[in-house]
Amino acid sequence: MSSTPAPLRLDKLLSAAGWGSRAEMRAAIKSGRVTVDGAAASDPAFKVDPAWQSVTIDGQDADYRGHDYIMLHKPAGVVSATEDPTEPTVLSLLPPRYQRRGLFPAGRLDKDTTGLLLLTNDGALCHRLTAPGRTARVYEATVDSPINPGDVRAFAVGLRLPDGETCLPAELLPDEKDSKKAQIILREGKFHQIKRMFLTRNHTVLTLKRLSHSSLRLDDNLPPGSWRPLTDTERQTLLSTFL
Repeated sequence: MSSTPAPLRLDKLLSAAGWGSRAEMRAAIKSGRVTVDGAAASDPAFKVDPAWQSVTIDGQDADYRGHDYIMLHKPAGVVSATEDPTEPTVLSLLPPRYQRRGLFPAGRLDKDTTGLLLLTNDGALCHRLTAPGRTARVYEATVDSPINPGDVRAFAVGLRLPDGETCLPAELLPDEKDSKKAQIILREGKFHQIKRMFLTRNHTVLTLKRLSHSSLRLDDNLPPGSWRPLTDTERQTLLSTFL
């Protein structure tokens, strides 16, 4: 049985949404930067129902939700982590308020791999998305030598890697116009998996890009390094996959 969210203090709601500390939000409210349902708010203790009421700060929608779902077009050169002592992370590509929301990548892409990466603070969804065998991931790869029918068959039965690790069966779909390009459909995400699978077949991966993960597909209008929240339809479709 679902429950209705309890009303929250205005300063607490804004802080939880990542706009700043409670003290900073109290100051913002008292200085007239915040509205509730279009009316200026001046009391930090004012109770707001996040399910029904609209809150803005500096003219922007406060966008308070229990969970965030961000589509990122990951560029090469950043690591799929929340923090790293030496390398830029995918979270560094987001505005500060999202960096304070406890987001983390749902799965990982190698530093030099590009494409779709979901950033969220929904741990249950992340667990389901990354569980082996649960969801399909589609990648586009370019390798250093022509892909042959033997490669397609080897991927289909499940490759054994040099270290003895076994991969689940995967689909290898060569490009009709370029024999060194292909799409790969996986249902697991082992460390450097596609690169290791191709190496087993004597190919070196030159470029690798993730196109989709479960029902979520990379927005063609999203340049590398940019991001956007999922649309309501994308979010609902993704969540309903696991109901």
